[in-house]
Amino acid sequence: MTILLADPRVHAVPVLDNGEPLVPVPFAPRIAVRAGLAARLVEARGALPPGVDLRLVEGHRSEADQLGIIAEYTGELRAAYPDADEAELATLSSRFVSPVAVAPHVAGAAIDLTLVDADGRELWMGTEVDATPEQSAGACWFAADVDPEARGNRELLAAALRGAGLVNYPTEWWHWSYGDRYWALITGAGHALYGPVAA
Repeated sequence: MTILLADPRVHAVPVLDNGEPLVPVPFAPRIAVRAGLAARLVEARGALPPGVDLRLVEGHRSEADQLGIIAEYTGELRAAYPDADEAELATLSSRFVSPVAVAPHVAGAAIDLTLVDADGRELWMGTEVDATPEQSAGACWFAADVDPEARGNRELLAAALRGAGLVNYPTEWWHWSYGDRYWALITGAGHALYGPVAA
């Protein structure tokens, strides 16, 4: 069963922030994440085969930006699901954007990324990064039934990132995290390492 970020079990995970700073990722200095995640991204990059690299899309996100994405997507969901109540909309929304209280991006604990070839061209992953469940007809889910090329590329990405200790949010093949509440719940850690942090 898929655990969504709106799940009360995620909210129940305690946070004991270890105080690691936000730092630029060494190979993508415009992207900032917690130092522990940055080190793991370097490790994951080194596990990829020759001619394949990571392209980082987004790391730390401000609370204001998170709230803006929530508001915009919830508006789209209201139009798509006019009979849904607020609780249903919050659950639907959490497939694509996390509630602020547990948001991995706001904690500097998440990275949105994809794979590129030696010429910097993105490898086919089945959808674009940030394709919503509605836009992609569910193909944004990591385990979705996608063509063999996309499946192979997703598995290659996953092997490198899981090997470095990251976990995937299963509704978004591109979203991986380390040290946040979701990571703690999925890995069985006693607490999250990172809570919300300002840039």
